[in-house]
Amino acid sequence: MAIPFRAEERKLSTSGQLRTMRQQGSVPGVVYGTKLSKPINVSVNEKELAALLRSHPHSLLELDIPGAGKQPVMLNEVQREPLSRHVIHVDFHQVNMNETIKTPVRLEIIGDSVGVREGGILQSMLHELEIQCLPDRIPELIEVNVANLGIGENLLVSDIQLPAGVTTKLDADQVIVTILAPQLELSAEEAQDAAVEAHEAEQRSHEAEMHAVRFEK
Repeated sequence: MAIPFRAEERKLSTSGQLRTMRQQGSVPGVVYGTKLSKPINVSVNEKELAALLRSHPHSLLELDIPGAGKQPVMLNEVQREPLSRHVIHVDFHQVNMNETIKTPVRLEIIGDSVGVREGGILQSMLHELEIQCLPDRIPELIEVNVANLGIGENLLVSDIQLPAGVTTKLDADQVIVTILAPQLELSAEEAQDAAVEAHEAEQRSHEAEMHAVRFEK
């Protein structure tokens, strides 16, 4: 389902005007699309855009543009100021609801892993999955259930249950999640014994080296 999002038609275009717009809490943008007679200059609310980027950066949007009506679009490009990372410009791309598109979707890990309960460490190797589907089939997220994953085991792309109408061309053997063996910590006594053993080994090595030198002479 498309997420409703608001935009205002923008007529300001000079650098000074755009700077003022940003200072007032708006972000300039452009809507592109083959079904549009020409690109449409718009502005969107900075806070609403920031919330969208945090929660649904790859979702289908229903962009309400004064004078152009509601358009099915997706975020295409987001430009940020290098230092502050504030969004300074955004591009929307009108989509054809009857054409398959590619888009990344967030992976969400669920379940209490057997391996983690046994002391293992869960490591995510992939946080998003690139999928192919019709625009209205884009899922908000894809769940990755790790409940049965033990220490030393991997969960692969082929193990994911994709929603109906959704496919991926990513390698089926690509690892998404792995459970690493726990890093054993030595007790104070074990650490001391290890240090003594290392010192004695170093002494033996040094004595052997001195003996070899004397032998060569």
